[in-house]
Amino acid sequence: MFWQYFLVFLGALVFYIVPFPFPPAFTIMVFLQIVFNLNVWWVIIIGVAGSVLGRYILLLYAPVLASKYLKESKNNDIQILGEKMKQNKWQGQLLVLTYSLLPLPTTPLFLGAGISKLNPIYIIPAFLVGKFVSDTVAIIAGAYAMANARYIIENAFSWQSFLSFILGLFFLFCLFFIDWRTLIQSKKLVFNFKILK
Repeated sequence: MFWQYFLVFLGALVFYIVPFPFPPAFTIMVFLQIVFNLNVWWVIIIGVAGSVLGRYILLLYAPVLASKYLKESKNNDIQILGEKMKQNKWQGQLLVLTYSLLPLPTTPLFLGAGISKLNPIYIIPAFLVGKFVSDTVAIIAGAYAMANARYIIENAFSWQSFLSFILGLFFLFCLFFIDWRTLIQSKKLVFNFKILK
């Protein structure tokens, strides 16, 4: 039975280690909980641990990806966001917590934090709390999903799932193509599409 919980951990880790919008980790957690009839609370605890570790690893390797694929000017531009978050520590924590509670992909948030070399202490605690709360709600709602599986499968490609994917892409677009330095310092919205080396 231990290996099934290891699958929960591994699934959550893999879903949250990738640097592009991916389905939320609770989807694999709910799936494995239903298939193997696992204890809900252990699934939540182990799955959230995998999610947090995945995002932590993303924080660590995002600067490597950025230095390899993005121009130095874009790296410096994104680092402005990290500096703003360091200035307003509690507001930054509240932003991360709120963002983690919403059904939005956290990939852009962690890519931005990683590229700006933000210390994980500024982002991980709030993410952990938000992730625990939102995944608890999602997994307990798995009982509802079990009872209504046919409806859920029929609506897997609904406008809501499509909208969530589009929002994730939009946030990535904003992260990479808005000139954050100009926006923050001059209050002017400027786009820069020449970000790759």
